[in-house]
Amino acid sequence: MSQVSAPWPKLKRDLIAILRGVKPDEVLAIGEELVEAGIDVIEVPLNSPEPFQSIELLAKKLPRHVLIGAGTVLDPADIARLDAAGGRLMISPNVDPEVLAAAGKAGMVTMPGVFTPTEALAALKAGASGLKFFPASALGPDGIKAISAILPKGTVIGAVGGVDETTFAAYKEVGVRTFGLGSSLYKVGATSSFVRDRAKATVEAYDRIFAEG
Repeated sequence: MSQVSAPWPKLKRDLIAILRGVKPDEVLAIGEELVEAGIDVIEVPLNSPEPFQSIELLAKKLPRHVLIGAGTVLDPADIARLDAAGGRLMISPNVDPEVLAAAGKAGMVTMPGVFTPTEALAALKAGASGLKFFPASALGPDGIKAISAILPKGTVIGAVGGVDETTFAAYKEVGVRTFGLGSSLYKVGATSSFVRDRAKATVEAYDRIFAEG
């Protein structure tokens, strides 16, 4: 039986910074720059070096309102480690009811990866807080719009993969306002100043586009 996840939080900006490959000795400086720029959701994929250490550092040092968690979660056993590190967000590339149930039991916000109507509806049935359409660049705004037509009203839809501030406007036209941003914000070896500049440009674009109309 599925365990309903925590609801998707009300955020000023529905922007998720994906720090794939980040190391514990650099993660805090990068996290601080993201929060200072106005991004309040940070994901550390589990295929990064020592990911739970990075998550724990962010969860302990950043303001409580910042939603910190893990991405690329494939094993229910990792939910206990994520919980122990203080993570409150679980993002996966697929729909695994056991992973979603474990995260829901831990009171986490969840966003599994989907690509088809079948996967999207299965994720919601398993209690997901929101859906990560991935890779969004393959579906495009029109593909996501077509699938969203059969989803329950109010479903949180995130576009992830090949998305940056230059594509926000196109997704806004089909009702998407939640984005997962990886290489456009952070690449392995990027400095905190690079992240600061990219985060600032991203937030400015998001505010401008979603303030219009």
